[in-house]
Amino acid sequence: MSATQNIAASGQMNEVILRLLRAARGNGVRVSVAEAIDAFNTAAVIGYDDRQALRDSLSLTIAKTAEEKALFEHCFDLYFRREAVARQPQQSADGETSPDGQGTPSQGGPAAAGGVGGGDGQGGSMGSGTGAGSALGKMLLSNDEVGLSAAMETAAEDVGVANISLFTQTNMYARRILDRMGMRALEEEIDRLRNSDNPEDAALAERLEAARAGLGQRTREFVERQLALFGAETRREIREGALRAAQLSSLDRRDFDRMHGLVREMAKRIASKYGRTRHRDRKGVLDIRRTLRRNMSFDAIPFRTVWKREKIDKPKVMAICDVSGSVAQVARFLLLFLYTLTDTMRDIRSFAFSADLIEVSDILAREDIEQSIVKIVEAVGFRSTNYGKSLEDFDALGMPDLDRKTTVIILGDARGNRNEARVDLMEKIFNRANRVIWLNPEHRASWGTGDSDMLRYLPFCHQASTCGTVAHLERIVHDMLRDST
Repeated sequence: MSATQNIAASGQMNEVILRLLRAARGNGVRVSVAEAIDAFNTAAVIGYDDRQALRDSLSLTIAKTAEEKALFEHCFDLYFRREAVARQPQQSADGETSPDGQGTPSQGGPAAAGGVGGGDGQGGSMGSGTGAGSALGKMLLSNDEVGLSAAMETAAEDVGVANISLFTQTNMYARRILDRMGMRALEEEIDRLRNSDNPEDAALAERLEAARAGLGQRTREFVERQLALFGAETRREIREGALRAAQLSSLDRRDFDRMHGLVREMAKRIASKYGRTRHRDRKGVLDIRRTLRRNMSFDAIPFRTVWKREKIDKPKVMAICDVSGSVAQVARFLLLFLYTLTDTMRDIRSFAFSADLIEVSDILAREDIEQSIVKIVEAVGFRSTNYGKSLEDFDALGMPDLDRKTTVIILGDARGNRNEARVDLMEKIFNRANRVIWLNPEHRASWGTGDSDMLRYLPFCHQASTCGTVAHLERIVHDMLRDST
């Protein structure tokens, strides 16, 4: 093999691995650029002769967890899966094999295939018993599985089936692949054979029609596998978009795991902003004293300038979550938010309440989310709400540590069942804290109606927002991060 051929073959193999990695990413496997390069090198060393060895080697190279290993191996098997495209011949009563399973000797073998019409896929004149004239018809009648598989792969590559993203595109891509394989010429051939007065031509038309239908079904199955591989990312984006816009009170139990991932991403954004001490340059403000000191060896000529830097201290966060009956449908989500924040930030204290307020920082730090929710609900959850009593408890538990570096996040609907609201304690929190942010699952039009004390608390909040969907929370997080810079 020449150097040019080696380069071309290497490029084709890299394209195969590149599409495999794209499919793996879409199905939830994290693949970095460095890991992709390692995968190319691994494939070059292992080769493609032993599929199991290649599968195991790439799995060790790419997967970081047992879950990712299972996902990658599933993608690998689906990506390299090749099913029979041709109809399997069956044994007839007289010992002859028939590709259509009807016990009729095949008329599409090598001799018949070359007898009429040529191989340009456009068909030709039909004679009695001459066999198929189109190239696709010849392959179908002769059960040329290798030729059909290669033709389908080439056609799929030509029409860009790897770009499929929605189930509604399945039939469209299947038809495009069949057209590239020569389906139009085959259909014209079947029509001519059916209109022939020769009984053998009519029988051949029936066999070609059966083979055509089988090929269509297998092509759709092939496209559906491509959708499972390459459309997973788009489908996930659609699902997540729907979850972001869905009311938290209407979420299904099956959506909880997906919601966990979405909220975790948001919490990480908060953690990346608040979770460490950073420095920020103040452009245009020269630190003259330090500049002169640094340039003493240059006779105080400022070759090396020093700019003043503002230190951004890591603030403290206190989160207070209402888990009473009035917010029972969203309490799970609110606890998930607290749990995720606790998991990604070190300096955070969490509280939960219905009538009485308790600190749940240790529970969220020690238990997984499911056990945390159970223990918190058993302790204080789903009872009659009393915001005034809860603020009194917070005054005793959290107020001594509240200072100008503290951000207070309150998650609740502010419905206190007409108990004393203790607005004075809310004002005390407002005066001591750096920021007070209230996230209310109810629409703003409901604030202040019935037993809602939200309008009474509102003057003592730096920010109060509706938080009925994940989209609302994303916007709030974005505003928090923007305002803190």
